[in-house]
Amino acid sequence: MASFTDLEVWKQSKKIRMLVSGITKSFPVEEKYRLTDQIIRSSRSIGNNLAEGHGRFHYQDNIRFCIMARGSLSETLDHIFIAYEEKFIADEILQTFQAEYDSCLRLLNGYIQYLKKKKFDELS
Repeated sequence: MASFTDLEVWKQSKKIRMLVSGITKSFPVEEKYRLTDQIIRSSRSIGNNLAEGHGRFHYQDNIRFCIMARGSLSETLDHIFIAYEEKFIADEILQTFQAEYDSCLRLLNGYIQYLKKKKFDELS
């Protein structure tokens, strides 16, 4: 694979980042340096970690960054739950985000398994 931008999981992380960017535009002004900043950072971190891992030489390094990306994905979902509980977003937005999250998590877990297999095959 030539570039991290070819990865389906990275493309899905980009969709999540763009979704979060749109969602946070409706957050209250007083949340700008609290929830808004945190959710934008965590959503960006998903793709950032995938890109950094892809640039590493060893499979184990890539796996480690994918696991961090998975943590950022879960953190972003938690921020979305907070936004919903604080009534910053409607149920439909929560459901839309949850579907995108589920898709990204499946792709990410699949990519991690793929990397683990490649690592094992390399060692064999």
